[in-house]
Amino acid sequence: MSAGETLDRDRSPAENAQLALLLEVAGTPKPGNVDRHRDLESLRFEHFLAGAIGSGAGLRTAQQGASVGDAFETAVAGMSNQRGGNTQFGCLLLLVPLVATAASGALTPTRARDTVESTTVEDAVAFYRSFERVDVAVRDPPADVDALDVRRGGAAAEAIRDREMTLYDIMILSAEPTTNRPADGNAREWTTGFERSFRAADELLSDEGPVGDRIARTFLRLLAEEPDTLVATNHGTETARDVCDRAAAIGLDLDAAAQLAETFVDGGINPGTTADLTAAAAFIALERGLTV
Repeated sequence: MSAGETLDRDRSPAENAQLALLLEVAGTPKPGNVDRHRDLESLRFEHFLAGAIGSGAGLRTAQQGASVGDAFETAVAGMSNQRGGNTQFGCLLLLVPLVATAASGALTPTRARDTVESTTVEDAVAFYRSFERVDVAVRDPPADVDALDVRRGGAAAEAIRDREMTLYDIMILSAEPTTNRPADGNAREWTTGFERSFRAADELLSDEGPVGDRIARTFLRLLAEEPDTLVATNHGTETARDVCDRAAAIGLDLDAAAQLAETFVDGGINPGTTADLTAAAAFIALERGLTV
């Protein structure tokens, strides 16, 4: 299929988004992350399965034309209805606007950018409220925008409205690195037309073999490309660069990746942003004809 073309099939965009969440967590090995062979201490495979199912109402709302912020808040509320906590917050931040885009026409980078650029102040308020549902690892904001710290949740609504910050404006702010905070990889997807997600989807489609292996190789490519935001947030930029380099060193060797997975899990290294991008790539690939 040509780029931007969407395949007619029985699954809706919302269903493909749920399938993408399931394929992402089922792909193995994904060094440092939960997969069908590895659990973390308090976050297990079944929590991700439940999160994917729970997110369905929000994804369907996005498909039906609801605002991105409301659909995201609904998806996060449903996702959080399991005992593991935050399983797919970042995935949904990418998937919700992509579902909205796919439901209204061709799924292309330009149309995805149009979707996020059209978000509103109230979308931003809904996004902030979503942080009250689950714990999300974030870095301290710059001092001059402390009032916009996402950890304030709904309490930041007045500051958001006073500044007339849309959700896209919030993402622009998050996509800029500072001296104490790396650029957020998911926010940067919003501001670049989901550039890495679309490129990874093309690679996933051109790959061969079982989809689980293809998902794992997609994850490895993304992890080797640049440092993972969540690793940088939890362990510092130097560790994030080291993780990136170690992924690059093994290439697409899944046996070596399985060994690296054990090392990362033992060290508490969890490249969550890379998993988010992998889920987004899986969704785009499904919309463009990936068969399962």
